[in-house]
Amino acid sequence: MGSPSARSGRRADAERNIVSIVSAARALMSSDPNATTDDIAQAAGVGRMTLYGHFRTRADLVEAALMDALRAGEETLSCLDLAGDAREAMTRLLASSWEIVAESAALLSAAEAVLPAGRVRELHAEPARRMAELIGRGQEQGVFRTDLTATWLVSLVHYILHGAASELRAGRLPAQDAADVVTKSVQSALTG
Repeated sequence: MGSPSARSGRRADAERNIVSIVSAARALMSSDPNATTDDIAQAAGVGRMTLYGHFRTRADLVEAALMDALRAGEETLSCLDLAGDAREAMTRLLASSWEIVAESAALLSAAEAVLPAGRVRELHAEPARRMAELIGRGQEQGVFRTDLTATWLVSLVHYILHGAASELRAGRLPAQDAADVVTKSVQSALTG
């Protein structure tokens, strides 16, 4: 059996490999949802056996990359000032959310292709919670519609964001118009 320092060194190497693999997966799948595990291993500077030693399936790797993107997005969104008028706060939240969604649109597409139904939604629990709280506050302020539940309106915002990302990827929504289209669509849906 190896010495404690040798085991510690192996664990540190393994952690560095995992970080490199997830980072490479996130970067490659953010531009090409069909990036291969060979491409990812090469970009991470590891062999396929090392990659599969940490991520047994493509779905495991895609989920890790999506979770990394969501963690980074959460760092941005958690610092956002959502105080005051709910409509104005929603505009700020949508602007930041759109940047995150647009950056990760292809990665999201990869995740939706390989993860079980509902898993992508589960991974978005924190952004959904933030959105639900803001919509609920807007309903209390009388600026957002109350004939639909906050839960449904969060789903609607989710569909608009991800639909816009799909349209952007397909070339049917110009990048320079996307944030404005998303904001107008959501505000219109929320105010009825």
